[in-house]
Amino acid sequence: MHVAIGEHQGGWQQGRVSAGRLLAFRCFPHSNRRTRTMDHRFGEDSCMNSPANFSRRHQPGELSKRARGVNCMKPSLDRRSFLKTSAMFAASSVLSSRAMAISANGKLRTAHIGVGGMGSADLGSISSHALVEVFALCDVDANRLKEAASKHPGAKTFADYREMLAELGDQVDAVVVSTPDHTHAPAAMTALNAGKPVYCQKPLTHEVFEARRLREVAEAKGLPTQMGIQVHSAAPYRRAVRMIQDGVIGKVSQVHAWSNKNWGYDGGLLTNVAMPPAELSWNLWLGTADERPFVPGIFHPGQWRKLIDFGTGTLGDMGVHIFDTPYAALELTAPNWAQTSCRAPTGIGHPEQNTVQYEFPGTKHTADKLIWTWYDGQMAPPTLTDVGLPEGKNLPGQGALFIGEEGTLLLPHVSEAELYPAQKFSDYQRPDVEDGNHYHQWVDACLGNGTTSAPFSYGGPLTEALLLGVVAARFPNTRLEWNAKQMRVTNVFDANRFLRSHYRDGFEVAGL
Repeated sequence: MHVAIGEHQGGWQQGRVSAGRLLAFRCFPHSNRRTRTMDHRFGEDSCMNSPANFSRRHQPGELSKRARGVNCMKPSLDRRSFLKTSAMFAASSVLSSRAMAISANGKLRTAHIGVGGMGSADLGSISSHALVEVFALCDVDANRLKEAASKHPGAKTFADYREMLAELGDQVDAVVVSTPDHTHAPAAMTALNAGKPVYCQKPLTHEVFEARRLREVAEAKGLPTQMGIQVHSAAPYRRAVRMIQDGVIGKVSQVHAWSNKNWGYDGGLLTNVAMPPAELSWNLWLGTADERPFVPGIFHPGQWRKLIDFGTGTLGDMGVHIFDTPYAALELTAPNWAQTSCRAPTGIGHPEQNTVQYEFPGTKHTADKLIWTWYDGQMAPPTLTDVGLPEGKNLPGQGALFIGEEGTLLLPHVSEAELYPAQKFSDYQRPDVEDGNHYHQWVDACLGNGTTSAPFSYGGPLTEALLLGVVAARFPNTRLEWNAKQMRVTNVFDANRFLRSHYRDGFEVAGL
């Protein structure tokens, strides 16, 4: 049977990321209980205990719990023995981050959850620090785990990150999470519960509630954390932050940000089910998500970002990079509201093209309030007028535009800022900033030297704001009024169902 999937856009970077993030999932063995979920997205009864059951017909109209937005804003109860283990190492996690056990040779012993694709890049960058010892590797794909282990032959290998952390205990000093989006929070929280500093890839979480909880727990424990927005520490972005905060274009009233990538799927049911490849622990790849049959070329290692149960669409993937500099430069907090213009929700994939608008409270760098607009897919780059750009100026495929009282700053993605009108700023002396290593910054902080620039205290609120726009796509053209203190949408009660998703039985995590 044919699977209609949205056209893959973007070049090397998109393929690299899509191949890389979907590897490290919880590797928990099947229970003896026959758990079955009916999911109309697949057109089949997805009882994972028996491939023969793939052929049974579904109950029409039923969605996965994530897709239909199960309201589970109350903390879940511990229902498996592994949670007792989590509680035990949480109870032992009272030491200051600067008093962590470091190996006898003075190195930071790291454990890596997800070691293929982007996980492989993270592994290489972290291990390039002279004071890092790669102690453990975890991945649900045996082939990718084997490849990573060949580069770090002394490392212990695991399929289940929970088993890894429980078994190794104090032998591991810090944890790197490089998984698909829906496993970021469960894996990161399990590590935090064990008292481990965490480097977690972006976006920090899949759900708003998860972002809030990771921030709260990391701050309470005083652990060094870093969200994986590597360009945050790069000189071009750091310089742009300085320029905005130095007032080069005056107070900012508008920000436009965009990416022409397409991490959406507007198609129908995914029906081309098959047995998972032998090297993949499929139940563990799914982790907290509802059980369902495997679809080749969709979940692993390909298009999971496009699906609402696993990814966060283009806004979550690229938005977090491109939102980062304006969010940091303007010292923004939580938005007042968000509104997304897109096609009607399908319960399957994120929209292929979106325009998302936010209103943020004013800061010392902005007007009384700031209007922020995001564009992706075929909506990007946007066609903008009266924004201070020269006539005929072509916008890059990805970037951000700041509209200030005294001028306009264009920041192409991973490039130096441009100031307009050019003649006005011809003599402007750009500030000198050092290029930073985002990975080594976290390692140094774990060793008690310095601090991180994108800790969960920063990455959490940034991710919350971003994900409110993802939730707004469930209610196209409807403004969602946001009360950040109460963590709730105040005018569309139904939207609150999508702030926190259900975790599958056997995959609950203490604190989430």
